[in-house]
Parts: sequence; C-alpha cells; structure tokens
Amino acid sequence: MSSNADAGGHSPSETDIPAGVSGPQLPHVGVVLVTHNRPELMRRALDSILTQDYPGPITVHVVHDRCALDFGLVRQDPFREVRVQENSRTPGLAGARNTGIVSSVTQLVAFCDDDDSWLPGKLRLQTIALLQVPGAAFASTAMVVDYGAHTAVRLAGSKAIRHEDLLRSRMSMVHSSSFLADREALIGIGMVDETIPNSMCEDWDLLLRATRHGAIVNVDQPLIRVLWGGSSYFYQQWEVKNVAHQWMLDHHQDIRTNGVGAGRVYGQLAFGHAALGQRRAALRWAGRSIRANWREPRAVLALAVATGVVSDKRVLDALQRRGHGI
Repeated sequence: MSSNADAGGHSPSETDIPAGVSGPQLPHVGVVLVTHNRPELMRRALDSILTQDYPGPITVHVVHDRCALDFGLVRQDPFREVRVQENSRTPGLAGARNTGIVSSVTQLVAFCDDDDSWLPGKLRLQTIALLQVPGAAFASTAMVVDYGAHTAVRLAGSKAIRHEDLLRSRMSMVHSSSFLADREALIGIGMVDETIPNSMCEDWDLLLRATRHGAIVNVDQPLIRVLWGGSSYFYQQWEVKNVAHQWMLDHHQDIRTNGVGAGRVYGQLAFGHAALGQRRAALRWAGRSIRANWREPRAVLALAVATGVVSDKRVLDALQRRGHGI
C-alpha cells in the first residue's frame, strides 16, 4: 500500500520526535473505544490499538453502551492498560465517548469505533506530527475503506484541515476513528455534543468546532481501516440522516454561507427524502441544492431516485465501492 508524504516533503518518522522528548517520554494516550453488541469486531479494534509501535503508554477505555460489560478485556500492563466501563451519560455514541474522555487522565485522547481498526504506525506517526506543530490541539489521518470485497484509499490531499475546508465538505476521509486530541484542549473546545439526534454527524460537528480554534494536523497517510456497509448503525437510515443534517444546518449557520457546502447538504437531504419515497420534499431540497451550487451531483442523483430512474440502494452501492458516500 502506498502512502503520501506531507506537504513538507516527508512523512513523520522516529527521527522527527521534537528535541528533548525521548520515546519513553512521549505523551500518555487514552483511547476511547465505544462498543455496542459487536464483540468480535471490538476485539479486533482493541488488538489493533494494543499492538501499535508507539513507544509511550496507552490506556484503552472500552466503554460499553447499552450492552453487558466484558471484564475479560481488562489488562493491567502499565504501558498497554485496558479498562472496562459502562456508558454513564446519554445513551448512544456521543455519551459513551464522553464517558471515556471524562474517565481518562492522559495528556492525549484518541477515538476508535468498534468496527474499525488502526493500521501499524498510526499512533506513533500521528503523535509526532501533532507535537511538531506548537499549539496544535487536534490531529487526524487518512483512511482505508472496506466495503464488502472492495477496498479504497481516501486521502485528504493536505497536511492541515481548516474550518473553511469543512464548510465546503464533510471530508469523510477525516474519520473519527483517526481523531487524536489534547484532552484539556478538547474539553475547552467542548466534548462530543450529546444533543445531536442519534449521535449522527457528531464527528463533523466536533471538527467544525475544533477548527474554529485552529487547523487540524493531518497525517495524510491511510493509517486506519474503516468498515462500511451493513455493520454501520446508520447504513441506509435515511430518516436519522435527514434529521441530523437539518440539525447541522441549524447549529452551524456558516454552512449555509458556503455555496458548495450548502449545496452538498441540501443535496444529501434531497437524496434522503427521495430514498424514503418523499418525492415532494426531495424535489424541494434538490432545487435548493442546484440554486446553491448547480454542479452538485447529489441533487441530480436525488432527482433520479425520486423519479424512479434508479434505486437509492444501487446509487449507494456504486459510491461505497469507491470509498464514497452520499
């Protein structure tokens, strides 16, 4: 698998550790691994974290959301500790992630979904990149997408993700399973919003809030593996997606000021309504999408689904084979 060097001409390496910081002195990282009734996938995710070549200590908080605790996961190794706990906050992904953040006492905190995994070198390269940028609070990586028998690499094409980038696009390759943040800074930014319906779009909301304080450091190499399709709790849940996208428009008004970004979200709403058979709403949102950005392809796809030219499942399948979504 190939990887891109950063815009500075090279990828972070062990020799890039900032002066005065040796391997054993690298920050203690707390990893929040939220799980809900997917024990086999969760154990794969956990193994990918524990086997990282990161020379600093890692504490994994396996937060069980509305499912039985698995105390067999507990591990007391001071450099690779595993703790097990239940979600003590709002039921769902957002509350469970915040449970882990609050429980962690580490300098850095990272996320990993239970159906995803980290690739070798992820945490080491990402932490070094974060330490190289004074004042940086947040870091991400690119990803590999697995969809059935199909695999796709998604890169951002940049070593920095800014607020205006996220207004134009959700940038799905900047995935929550790659997030690494300074814990104190994250609490200052505001943890995961627990009021978002079904915790859908919670990662985009967090990214938009984080980038108001500064750019996100991005290691543009595919260092996480993301599983798409039937394992996702939001796969083809169009009503949930519609409500969440409307929530984003209401809570991030600056999306509406960006023609490309507004057109994209309006197109997503158009497609969601079309998939639900709500033709009138689909046509209304498609019209708004085209007026905001006449080049927005989601509006065209929504019209095709609304008029019966093609099914929403066929469109989604074709996109996800290439590592893209609506």
